[in-house]
Amino acid sequence: MQDLGISILFKGINFQRLLGGLWVTLRLALITIGLSCLFGLLFASLLLSRRKLPRIFCRIWLEIVRFMPQLVLLYIVYFGFARVFGLDLDGETSAVIVFTFWGTAEMGDLIRGALTSIPRHQTESAAALGLKKSQIFLHVLIPQTLRRLLPQAINLSTRIIKTTALVKMINVTEVLKVGQQIIGQFYRQPDAAFWVYFVIFLLYFIICWPFSLLARQLEKRWA
Repeated sequence: MQDLGISILFKGINFQRLLGGLWVTLRLALITIGLSCLFGLLFASLLLSRRKLPRIFCRIWLEIVRFMPQLVLLYIVYFGFARVFGLDLDGETSAVIVFTFWGTAEMGDLIRGALTSIPRHQTESAAALGLKKSQIFLHVLIPQTLRRLLPQAINLSTRIIKTTALVKMINVTEVLKVGQQIIGQFYRQPDAAFWVYFVIFLLYFIICWPFSLLARQLEKRWA
């Protein structure tokens, strides 16, 4: 073990530091996913609105999210807002704002797609059978929407978890940032970087793989 860079992970509290950074990553991702689901419902309702102005607003928002790199948005919020508006935002708050801005648009578009994919004749048939609007919503729309939405929403969640690695660029000490700090302390160990990044890869894999597996299982079950 003395000749291997992986040994530095077991010196002092280095591995505990990595796990602490991983918790920061998970905390940011879970907060973002929760807020994205909540605001995504509102976003989807605006996309499906009969009013033209809300639809245009949401479309512009969605296009910004699709074409603007998340790192640029992080810099705009973290550095730009502080100078232009005098807001003193810390890195984690800036990250939650940016990732929720991105996740809301993506989740809202997924919800919209799931709702519009349900054939119209199903709601018409339910109405013809005498079901009320609330009953149609609960017993017809929601079950089918969830079947179409859940696998894609889970995939979006894994993307959010992985994208949180960008927050190291705005001084948030997440797992990748901690790994770089450890490598910097043991820069004389030639293969330290490989082992630290390999362990970080394993940590991300352990977190994201169950989500990916769940998404595939749901797609097969509901195909």
